[in-house]
Amino acid sequence: MKTRIFKDTIEDIRKAGEIIAGGGIVAFPTETVYGLGANALDEDAVKKIYKAKGRPSDNPMIVHISQVGDIYDIADVSESTMSKKAMENLRKCSDAFWPGPLTMVLPKKGIVPLTTTGGLDTVAIRMPSHKTARMLIESSGCPIAAPSANLSGKPSPTTAEHTLDDMDGRIDAIILGSDCQVGIESTVVDMRKDEPVILRPGRITPEDLSNAIGGIVLIHPSLKKKDMSQKDVDLSQNMVARSPGMKYKHYAPEAEMQVFISDANDRAKALRMAESECNRLKTMGKKPTIISFSDGIEAAHDLFRRLRDADKAGYDVILAVGVSDDESGGVGFSVMNRMLKSAGYNVKKV
Repeated sequence: MKTRIFKDTIEDIRKAGEIIAGGGIVAFPTETVYGLGANALDEDAVKKIYKAKGRPSDNPMIVHISQVGDIYDIADVSESTMSKKAMENLRKCSDAFWPGPLTMVLPKKGIVPLTTTGGLDTVAIRMPSHKTARMLIESSGCPIAAPSANLSGKPSPTTAEHTLDDMDGRIDAIILGSDCQVGIESTVVDMRKDEPVILRPGRITPEDLSNAIGGIVLIHPSLKKKDMSQKDVDLSQNMVARSPGMKYKHYAPEAEMQVFISDANDRAKALRMAESECNRLKTMGKKPTIISFSDGIEAAHDLFRRLRDADKAGYDVILAVGVSDDESGGVGFSVMNRMLKSAGYNVKKV
């Protein structure tokens, strides 16, 4: 397939919208990561995304909209499916965080194909803040299903170069835009009950959400693990994933990856242990590299880029220094979720 390359101009974005309206797929920038978009209401178009990514068909996609009111076209928000409190929480969160990096899981309407939702009766919806993404949705005239624009399992793309590396020749077009500002995928929250449940952490933290609704926000138990036994791995493969990023190994580089964590949140100690392991691996003829960050915001922005850069440079072992969960107002918790999954929970505690 010949992939058309577009700039993020009004004319090119309109051309890309026409491709999506016609059943094609287009990669485009958002504020979180680059997305791979198709008409969310066109089952055949969505199947092309699964094929291009090599994505498991029971891994639900996020549907992107351009206006808050669009939510009611695809989600069944009513007293028959949600409590008054849940609907009020939905309003408060959309007021506080949309447009932005928050995805909300709601009961779906029949207009949304099960192919888009991974066979689930729920739909994950977000309204991006990136002007190119919003313009593309409006130009296409339909909600856009868009997982990250990477081959399934690889680190998510945060630059146009990353997207070209994975998708050139696999899809109809790529919009080459600016680097993504957030760097990790959106926070995903199940909004169907009185107390929202975070299914995937992101730049919007549990505290942010709790402050917005003035109440309790729960965290899915699977997000609290710092390591994973084989039993846990088996369970994760059989669980119902209401959100992308819950079920399968994600964000993984080609190199082996280890994460160094200090129980006392002593980053300097963890770094020293990583350096010691790096020297040991070099004596064995390995080519290791260390990645560490000054804070959670930098880690969120640069993690996926650093993993891809390490692969391109030919490193065969990546030694990552973890950040504390409360780093940068709780963003560290979201970064560690990505680090642990990238490494397949290969954790070294020091």
